[in-house]
Order: sequence, then structure tokens, then C-alpha cells
Amino acid sequence: MPIPIRRNPAEEKQPQKESEKQPQEESEKQGQGESHQKNLGRPSAEDIYEQVASNARQELKRTNLSLAISGFGGGAFMGLSALGTAIAVALIGDSPHAHMISRMFYTLGFIVVIVGRSQLFTENTLYPVALVLAEKKEFWNTLRLWAVVLPANIAGALGFALIASWTPALNPSYVEALSHLGAKSIAHPALTVFWSGVIGGWIIALAAWMVSGSHSITGSVAVIWLLTYIVGLGDFAHCIASSCEILVTVLTHHAPWVAFPQWFIPAVLGNICGGVGLVTILEYGQVMNGDAGKQESQA
Repeated sequence: MPIPIRRNPAEEKQPQKESEKQPQEESEKQGQGESHQKNLGRPSAEDIYEQVASNARQELKRTNLSLAISGFGGGAFMGLSALGTAIAVALIGDSPHAHMISRMFYTLGFIVVIVGRSQLFTENTLYPVALVLAEKKEFWNTLRLWAVVLPANIAGALGFALIASWTPALNPSYVEALSHLGAKSIAHPALTVFWSGVIGGWIIALAAWMVSGSHSITGSVAVIWLLTYIVGLGDFAHCIASSCEILVTVLTHHAPWVAFPQWFIPAVLGNICGGVGLVTILEYGQVMNGDAGKQESQA
């Protein structure tokens, strides 16, 4: 007579538990996938503004010393834009076709500074000003940030120019190309520099706004490259990047020192007007109108 085999009750229930777990795990994975896909969705203007405001709050909390060190690094790193362009000009010339190629390297400094989160004055025409429009109490703190970052950026640009001009670090042809680029910038009248700076400031602040809506470093780099390439291609005035070139021009005695402030002041004013007026206010207005529209529709 066959002896019935008795099974451990725990063993009988185990397959059932495993089978119960599988649907649970699958549903969890599916939920995670849906959440991941949701995060990859196109952000709204309100989402981007919240990110911009969050970045501004972080920057405004930094001490003067922290801002100054970061600003000095930002100004020095912007020398990469001048250096990349000058090397290309020295190697291939500055014909119309060569101009298009050489300005591809103008984007280098902006990529390093923006992705690396160094302080750049023209980027700060977007973040803190967008916050100030909603929170007036941050006005004086924003002026403090500008008062620290702008001189620090210039000090960093001067540091780059000193190394480029007064040391044998660079090939003489590269130094000559840097000086040539700076001489072209200061040749324009103040009114032209101002309006050129308006366009340059607008594009840089727009790049900062779009980077805040990007999901990845790769996407951020692509946005920065495309927009800042236009700044270089159009030779639009940028108060920090162009300063690296102009200071080399001055230090190599191809222009007097007074030429720098004569160019710098209208360039800064133009960059501020472009960044604040054409991006921050327009985007802030878009967000606020959107919120107002939602409230009206709900009412």
C-alpha cells in the first residue's frame, strides 16, 4: 500500500507567495516607469519658473566670499571662449566660412561656467531678478550679488588676459588673434555696443531659462551650445567673454586702457536690459498670466 507523502504546509504556500509577489513587483516597476516617464514630460512655464526661483534662492544665500571666488572662476573660465575662437582664427583665418567654424568654439566658456555652476553676471540677470519680481524683499540682496559677481568676473577675465599676454603659455599667433578680436570689439561706437549687448544678454538669459527646463546635462549642453553659438556668430557684445579679448588687446599695447571702460559700460547696460527686459519680465509675465488664467477658469 503506497504511503502518502506529507508536504510541509510552508512549502505548499511558498509557490503561492511567489506568484503573489510577481504581479506586485510588476505593478511597482510599472509605477516607477510611469513616474519616470512623467518626470521626462515637457515642463510648463510654471515648472521652469519654480526651478529658476529655487536656483536664485540658493545663490542669494551664498556669502560674499563664496560669490567672489565663484565669480573669479567664472570670469577666468570665460577665457576658454576667447581662447577657443582665437586658436581657430589663427589656424584657419577669419574669412566668412572660417568665421562660422571658429565661432563654434566660442561656446566653450559658457558650457563650462553654466554647467559647472560658476557665477556669471549675465546669467544672474535672469535668476535673482525673476525672484525679485515675485519677492520684493530680495531686491537689495540681488544688488549685493551683482556688486560682488561683476567685479569678480572682470578680475577673472583679467587674470586670463595676463597669463595670455605676459607669459609664454600661448603661441604668439594665438595672442595676436586674441588681440585682433578685442580690437574689432572696441572699434564699434557706444550705441552699437549697447544694442549688441541687448541681444547678447537676451540670448544668454534665454539659455539659462531653457537650461532650467532641461532634464539632463546632455540637453543642457546642447541648449547652451546652440544659443551661445549665435552670440559668437553675430559678434554680439558679452561683457565678460569679450572682456577677455579686449584686455589682451590693452595688455599687448594695441589699445589704451580707457578703451576698455568705454566699451564695457554700454556692454554691461545692454546685457542687463537684454537679460532683464526681454527674458525675465516676459517669462515672469507668462507664468503670472498663466496662474491668473487658471484662477479665473476655476472661478
